[in-house]
Amino acid sequence: MTLFNETLNGKDSTNVSANNNNQSNVLSSGAKAEAIQGWLIDKLAEVLEIEPNQIDVGQDFEEYGLESAEAINLSGDLEDYLDCRLPPTLLWDYQNIETLAQYLAKGNLSVNQTDSSELQSLQNFDSDSIFNIPLENYQFNEFPEYKKLLAQREQVASLGNGNPFFVPQEGIVNDRTTVDGRELINFATYNYIGMCGDPQVTQAAKDAIEQYGTSACASRLVSGEKPLHRELERELAEFIGVEDSIILVGGHATNVTTIGHLFGKGDLVIYDALSHNSILQGCFLSGASLVAFPHNDIEALEKILSDRRHRYQRVLIVIEGVYSTDGDVANLPAVVELKQKYKTFLMVDEAHSIGTIGKTGRGISEYYNLDPHDIDLWMGSLSKSFASCGGYIAGSSALVEYLKYTAPGFVFSVGMSPPNTAAILAAVRVLKAEPARATTLQARAKLFLDLAQEQGLDTGISQDSPVIPIIVGDSLKSIQLSQNLFKRGINVPFMIYPSVPQNGARLRFFITCNHTVAQIMTTIEILAEELKKL
Repeated sequence: MTLFNETLNGKDSTNVSANNNNQSNVLSSGAKAEAIQGWLIDKLAEVLEIEPNQIDVGQDFEEYGLESAEAINLSGDLEDYLDCRLPPTLLWDYQNIETLAQYLAKGNLSVNQTDSSELQSLQNFDSDSIFNIPLENYQFNEFPEYKKLLAQREQVASLGNGNPFFVPQEGIVNDRTTVDGRELINFATYNYIGMCGDPQVTQAAKDAIEQYGTSACASRLVSGEKPLHRELERELAEFIGVEDSIILVGGHATNVTTIGHLFGKGDLVIYDALSHNSILQGCFLSGASLVAFPHNDIEALEKILSDRRHRYQRVLIVIEGVYSTDGDVANLPAVVELKQKYKTFLMVDEAHSIGTIGKTGRGISEYYNLDPHDIDLWMGSLSKSFASCGGYIAGSSALVEYLKYTAPGFVFSVGMSPPNTAAILAAVRVLKAEPARATTLQARAKLFLDLAQEQGLDTGISQDSPVIPIIVGDSLKSIQLSQNLFKRGINVPFMIYPSVPQNGARLRFFITCNHTVAQIMTTIEILAEELKKL
């Protein structure tokens, strides 16, 4: 959950084109600043659903409230208009329509060429000017972004309930949690199948500490390899149904390093518009061209592929098994068909679907009864169903071997700690022995969803998953509702823009197999009462 707007780290404005020669040829043949500016005005007005005369060419793109996917798609549409390759970060590299249009109209910048305004600034540099540098350029507390953060925190504090973030959770967190000695029904953590706190999982971690200590103490490539690592990787691969897997110390970092390493300039990544931040960051790192397709819209995905596949070398489609803010399941069979038809790679992020869907918890391939080998890259988080931390990539032996010797986030990182590794291994084995954990979870989630809908609560598009939003709309009301429920003994987080769309603020309920029918019924009753008060 992210409350505050994140600044996307664009690449240097000098590194703006993946194919500068192509861009130069196209732009010099007649695309002028005025024409590009007019196109941008019309397109931005279309995206924002406002009249073109309401667009100010000097206003920063950030001030229009564009979501990440909208900004990236705008860059992709601009590629089509100009018939050239452009980076997905254009709207962060150039702050408004006017400066972006002027840059594109030049069409003759090389990769290492300094922008003319930059060059002029360097020529005019006076050593005395160092004393005139604004504070915001060298003091963190003067960052405009930090001041904006403080203002947003003050707005939340004005509700009179204190800071809702970083609230210490005491003891093992499952269907219940303890805060300041007070026990609450807990829907704020994703211990989906009750592995965190399970005696077998806990004992495995303790045994690993006794045998190996608390850290691998080195990269696995050199001296950090433990027998537990390969044992777990084989176990995960067998559980998923593929040849091999690789485990990494961070779930977010798994997506970033894998996508960023396997794909690059000359490639295209097409991802669902509701994809997790880790997927976006991996895409930005890669330097590949990026296009977001509307959520779960198979027709739109095929249109992108038919229009663009031929322009690129490698193409990757990225989707999630269960989407972490809306709780719906991807249409994987249809995506697999497109992957095979257009000869692309396919990556499925199973952070919220492994262990939670499918009759034995083996995830979305079991849910749809698909051959796991039809997907090139299976990604999953190890902090949810498997009660530890880190992430994995599973797939072919060639993929795993290549990542183990070359992926920066693996090669230059310490190996996963022995207790974390052992806990995951034990959790996988417990789930294999006790698949009823997954079916019980599914039954509890269905009960919650059905009761919420009976009360007329807006659950969005959630279906067949343990992630169930209650959409409120207004951000401050969402925060207030979360805090009112807390007072009544229910712990559930809120989500507001930019984590979700404007007017899409919500509470997000994570259901676990350990939630009781009574807890769920009580929660829905109180939730409906508090919503009416708002």
